[in-house]
Amino acid sequence: MTPGDAAAPARDGAAISLLLLCGSLRAGSVNAAVLATAAQLAPSDVTATVYAGTGDLPHFNPDDDREPLASSVAQLRMAVEEASAVLISTPEYAGSLPGSFKNLLDWTIGGSGLYLKPTGWINPSSVGGARDTYHALRLVLDKAGASVVEAATADIPVARDRIGSDGMVGDEAIRERIATVVAALVAAARSGQSA
Repeated sequence: MTPGDAAAPARDGAAISLLLLCGSLRAGSVNAAVLATAAQLAPSDVTATVYAGTGDLPHFNPDDDREPLASSVAQLRMAVEEASAVLISTPEYAGSLPGSFKNLLDWTIGGSGLYLKPTGWINPSSVGGARDTYHALRLVLDKAGASVVEAATADIPVARDRIGSDGMVGDEAIRERIATVVAALVAAARSGQSA
């Protein structure tokens, strides 16, 4: 499913859609595997879409943040707007968010799609790793007005040898922890239906 095909936001009993944002452009990254596994573990009535356009986004420039937007930016904003909730997994690079992912986040601000959106993350770095990265992520999400779901923010270390040839996390204990994060995020999106 492409980003623009994500299901509509959860309102009045509408379907729940989960948008998965990966901070790594690297083929076969642990972050991508974690998100693919999260999509696989989502409840059957939840549409989970992995956004794949990070590398296509232009460099953020406030002068270009106006209509007509670049098509890649418009697609990103539509995907965020239409999602019921957002799940993120990103590596650390040079002590913070990778530049390409910060660029993605910068483009979401003007669209206001993250505002009050239930949002969570999974940090698959080794124990204690990427702490500054996720601190930076929280600062950006706070500025965007996202509704960070604390029960859907987790450090779940994933070693590369725990990823199978199918690109999924195979370790059952880790899968259970990922499923718990997904369930918390979905529950937050469902509660927004009745709010």
